[in-house]
Amino acid sequence: MTTDLHQHDPVHGSDGPDGLAALDGLVSHTSVDGIPALYAPSSGNEITAGLFFRVGRADETLATAGVTHLVEHLALHRLGLSDLHYNGATANAYTLFHVTGSEAEVVEYLNSVCAGLRDLPMQRLETEKEILRTEAAGRGGARQQMPLWRYGAQGYGLSSYTELGTWGLTPDQVRHWAETRFTRDNAVLWITSDHIPDGLDLTLPAGSRFPAPVATSALPTTPAYISGDDGHVVLTSVLRRSTAAAVFADVLGRALFQDLRQEGGYSYSAEADYSPRDADFATLTAYADALPKKQDAVVGGFVDVLARLRAGRIEQAELDSVRGKLLKVYDNPDLGAATLPSYALSLLLGHRILSPEQHKAELNAVTVQDLREVAREAWRDALLQVPGRGVDWAGLTLAPQRSTAAVTGTRHQSLEDEDVTLVIGAEGVSLLTPRGPITVRYDACAAMTARPDGARSLTGHDGFSVTVEPTLYRGVTPDRIAALDAAVPPQATVPMPAREPEAVPQPRERTPAPPAGGGRSTWGWTTALWLVGLLAAVWGLLCAVITGDEASAADPEWDAVVGVWIMELPLVFATWKVFAARRARRRS
Repeated sequence: MTTDLHQHDPVHGSDGPDGLAALDGLVSHTSVDGIPALYAPSSGNEITAGLFFRVGRADETLATAGVTHLVEHLALHRLGLSDLHYNGATANAYTLFHVTGSEAEVVEYLNSVCAGLRDLPMQRLETEKEILRTEAAGRGGARQQMPLWRYGAQGYGLSSYTELGTWGLTPDQVRHWAETRFTRDNAVLWITSDHIPDGLDLTLPAGSRFPAPVATSALPTTPAYISGDDGHVVLTSVLRRSTAAAVFADVLGRALFQDLRQEGGYSYSAEADYSPRDADFATLTAYADALPKKQDAVVGGFVDVLARLRAGRIEQAELDSVRGKLLKVYDNPDLGAATLPSYALSLLLGHRILSPEQHKAELNAVTVQDLREVAREAWRDALLQVPGRGVDWAGLTLAPQRSTAAVTGTRHQSLEDEDVTLVIGAEGVSLLTPRGPITVRYDACAAMTARPDGARSLTGHDGFSVTVEPTLYRGVTPDRIAALDAAVPPQATVPMPAREPEAVPQPRERTPAPPAGGGRSTWGWTTALWLVGLLAAVWGLLCAVITGDEASAADPEWDAVVGVWIMELPLVFATWKVFAARRARRRS
């Protein structure tokens, strides 16, 4: 272990009022083997330590998704079965290894993690891949799809997707990721102790501090909405990080709880959360559940709460209550130790660091007007997931459901639906549907999974996907698949295992295009014409009786007979059309 006791590191802004110097007297700082370290005493018998790295899921691509998680698992393998309370966590913008125990146990854990990072046990790679796929099978939830609709299939949107890299990543790729991202210059250590324990060996390769990924957008217009599962209403919005924004999240959560649960009785859970995304922005997430018959009321109440806050109809008592709760954090006798993870993450991401006095001053300065401005900012960037019907009435726009253009190329009609056509072109693939095209361009392909039977599934950076199943489209030959493979960038291709024969999809009975007006409409018109014909026949006979002489009702007037047959002609024509349509369906 090497320890550098320089208290002011200009690289991390420690000389300024927002740097580590602001924490003097509360948190101590040094470096261990070149890794910045924060430490503060705790009154407990055990100590807790965490080692942050500025790398997470948002740094990956869709094709390599899961590589950071794999490194985390492999680094922890050497610990095996242990009585230590330890774990690892991979988030969007960081990875954290943390442990609680005696000083000796914490030293053992941290040394083992760094030894594992220096020399990953690659013999475990395939086993850990399988473990990650099993872990992923248990994920999900109402909020799972929100990131992909906001960001697409890249950056912060990757948390919505499965970890495709667990199928194709090689040992060299995983090793390179560890060597370049899990470095001493891309890490921050924190320990709840009044000193740095002896015996630490956190030797890691030199590297660079990677900034958080630049956010992408898949939403051309906000506020926007998408349809989701029954029983859940979710809102996300990206806000500039500020003390007022953090206070607003708490005010919003309380307002939703009061209106939707306490007063309306519509929801059991109604809450809001504020989570830092990077140095400058945070994600606001609000959620409420609902029974199916109460869904419309919950959506309406959700929108009404946000409208009330945007209008500034916030009671001073609401603000004071939230402010009081947040200020109580500073009554903690172990304040330095309790705030270490937050300070370490701010240092890692490059966010300003406030002393307790500075933060309390900002909390006390927040006004109702500030909250109104944050509410308006939140609504301008809002993405709302609602069950069932849309919410255009509230001023939100449906998020894009189709691509804006299609590529040209060879056309392959669906064997299941004659209204659907697959296009494989030189620039990309498109699926042409009655509602519009879905297109993935090769130069914007985030990933393409490839199976030995010829199946390909392409996902674009915008989140749209096209699946090419040779068994489901006419004329998708091996030559067409080979042309597609040659056009997709190699780094975006993810090899997938072979499927069992019964898992390869086969075409269902083809859906014919219905006649104009629909099939049921044709039969309806036919039935109506039969009735007209029947009435015409009855009318003709009545005319014959009325106009004929007393001697012969069996000898009708010729004009009545001609009238009957003229009215029967539409009936004959409609019957011919129905049988012609039947023959056409049999030929297809």
